Amino acid sequence: MEPDALPKLTRIPRHVAIVMDGNGRWAEKRKQPRLFGHKAGVDSVRDVVETSRELGVEVLTLYAFSSENWKRPENEVSGLMKILKSFLQGELDRMLRNDIRLISIGEREKLPDSVRSVLEKTIKKTSQNSALTLNLALSYGGRVEIAHCVSRIAEACLAGEFSPADIDESLIDKYLYTAGLPDPDLLIRTGGEHRLSNFLLWQASYAEIFFTPVMWPDFRKSDFLQILEEFGSRERRFGKTGAQIRSS
Repeated sequence: MEPDALPKLTRIPRHVAIVMDGNGRWAEKRKQPRLFGHKAGVDSVRDVVETSRELGVEVLTLYAFSSENWKRPENEVSGLMKILKSFLQGELDRMLRNDIRLISIGEREKLPDSVRSVLEKTIKKTSQNSALTLNLALSYGGRVEIAHCVSRIAEACLAGEFSPADIDESLIDKYLYTAGLPDPDLLIRTGGEHRLSNFLLWQASYAEIFFTPVMWPDFRKSDFLQILEEFGSRERRFGKTGAQIRSS
């Protein structure tokens, strides 16, 4: 679909975050290994990234591998790392052509050396791009992030950089993995489950949340646009009354 064929949306979220769930179950329903579903899900990633770029979304955060996912069977973890490495290598030219900057959040040091090397090279090569920031949450967990943030703030207090009385929400934002990024306006979870699964627990406090039964390998541009249209119809009050918002 060409950019001029896109629907006229009433509101474009600055930051969209997605829990890409349902890959394994999608494969199992087809009597295929779980990794078959993860490989198929790469096409959905490409579709959503391209649509976000066309619409002018500033940040797209994809929950690609959680800190809990390390507990999965070794062959699945190994396969996921190979898919990640292949994706990064295969999409670099596309990211450069489309002015997409890649970043990542999470415990990057836990990734295999070969994967981390490709990831860091891709981040460096796309660092000057500005049309869309693609943020991959890798070895990421919201509670780990918050604990890491608290630890860094405590160290700064002990170093005399500021006092406990100075700690507020804006200071915490500066010590999170997502420092410098806007909080997500829209959080989508595919696959039919209704939970956050330890994803952006601090940042998503006022995100509009959409749960869809569509499995991630089946999630395409049309599904994404449908959610974006509904997002535009929601009244975001941030604790105020609807009358206050409408009169502002």
